[in-house]
Amino acid sequence: MFKNKKGFTLVEMLIVLMIISILMILIIPNLGDKSKNAQEKGCEALISVVQTQVDAYYLENYSYPSSLDTLVRDNYIRENQKTCANNSELTVNQETGKVSVSTNGNS
Repeated sequence: MFKNKKGFTLVEMLIVLMIISILMILIIPNLGDKSKNAQEKGCEALISVVQTQVDAYYLENYSYPSSLDTLVRDNYIRENQKTCANNSELTVNQETGKVSVSTNGNS
C-alpha cells in the first residue's frame, strides 16, 4: 500500500527519548551546584571590592570606617553592596579595616 518507507519507527523514537532523559537526569543536578559556586565566587569578589573601598576611605580620612553605612553615606559603596547574593551581610572591623562576611549563620 505505502511504498515510501522513510521515517522513524516507534522503537527508534523511544530510544532517542530514553537517551535524552538520561542526559537530563545527569545534567540538571549539576546546574544547582554551579549556581551555589557562582554565588560564593560573587561574594568573594564583592568582599574584594568593598575592601578596596575601605582602604580608599582610610587613605582619605586616616581612619577606618565604623561601619559599612559610613561607606554608603560617603558614596564609597552602594546600599546593595552591603550584602552578598546569598543574603550574607558584610562587616568591617573598625580597628583593622578588614572586611568579612558576618558570622550570624548566613554564611
